[in-house]
Amino acid sequence: MPKKIPMRQCVGCGEMKEKKSLIRIVRTPEGEIILDRTGRANGRGAYLCDDPACLRLARKKKALARAFRQAVPEPVYESLEAAMSLEADQPEG
Repeated sequence: MPKKIPMRQCVGCGEMKEKKSLIRIVRTPEGEIILDRTGRANGRGAYLCDDPACLRLARKKKALARAFRQAVPEPVYESLEAAMSLEADQPEG
């Protein structure tokens, strides 16, 4: 029997993808919104494709605000976009 692969939906584009291929964004119990590459941070999570275009789409649709049940300030989107592009620029090692 094949092992079940966990699937999650990207809040930006709405596509169902393997959990491993998506980035988890977390609202911590303290209310901070952070990028969670490990997938294990404590808090409420939402998933995005590893693509700045999906983050822009989620921002336009206010999808993260809906997922976290709170308003997401503009500086948070900017820091998430910067973190995503920074990690994309680094070579795999």
